[in-house]
Amino acid sequence: MAITAAMVKELREMTGAGMMDCKKALNETNGDMDAAIELLRKNGQAKAEKKAGRIAAEGLCKVVVKDDKLAAVVEVNSETDFVAKNEKFQNFVAAVADQALATNAADLDAFLAEAWNQDASKTVKDALVEEVAVIGENLTIRRFEKVQAENGCVVSYTHGGGRIGVIVEAETDVVNDAVKEALTNVAMQIAALYPKYVSDDEVSADYIAHEKEILKAQIMNDPKESQKPEKVIEGMIQGRIKKELKEICLLDQVYVKAEDGKQTVGKYVEQVAKENGAALKIKRFVRFETGEGIEKKNEDFAAEVAAQLGQ
Repeated sequence: MAITAAMVKELREMTGAGMMDCKKALNETNGDMDAAIELLRKNGQAKAEKKAGRIAAEGLCKVVVKDDKLAAVVEVNSETDFVAKNEKFQNFVAAVADQALATNAADLDAFLAEAWNQDASKTVKDALVEEVAVIGENLTIRRFEKVQAENGCVVSYTHGGGRIGVIVEAETDVVNDAVKEALTNVAMQIAALYPKYVSDDEVSADYIAHEKEILKAQIMNDPKESQKPEKVIEGMIQGRIKKELKEICLLDQVYVKAEDGKQTVGKYVEQVAKENGAALKIKRFVRFETGEGIEKKNEDFAAEVAAQLGQ
């Protein structure tokens, strides 16, 4: 298939690889984006993961918490940052968050179809359409998630005026200011360092096997590393997997406020638990970042790519 400038641009934003490397990968995979990402990774030309957000769309994430037991986070997108800073838009996002806190909807379609809490004569979607008409920009209620603590509490953290919203659920038999402050610190960690799992117990064997395959391909494509004995190569792979897990598993990350620069989040939680006589455990977290995974049009950059590729 014909490889377009837009495809090259998208792959470049997803992987951080060079423009010509992206074009070559797309040509070799006949335009299959996932296969091209895989190829770039095996060749050591791409980062370990897709960029979290390509080019961020505008809008807000809003988190609401009730009685330390129930929390909800929503993302509502707008076309421009100007609207995202508008008080009317912010009030609407807050109302959507309150709706999410009360909802029993299992998915976004059901959420949009339910009665709007501020006016039961209309649906959430009706309220959204009205807001679009008033503000004059396309708005989207993109996603929501609700967290209910069964044996503990929930805390929240919002970063960048609503750019990132985080909920942390903990199992704990002690809920006091010190414990909640510690959990808020953990939420800040999640906002800053974007872990994918609470601990390595959540990482699937398939994920590990796939990463090992990628790492081995990278080593075999390296003229120096590929000449090393198989046992050494296996050790290198294990070492790199271990390093990656420390980056993507929350409890294994170095705590950003660690005084010694070494203490992990897991050890920090253990310390707080001991100081407060609590059985404290991080159960789960939710992290929303505005525009995550959405590509916003940038015609000038696309034209630049096209020019460089001779299209």
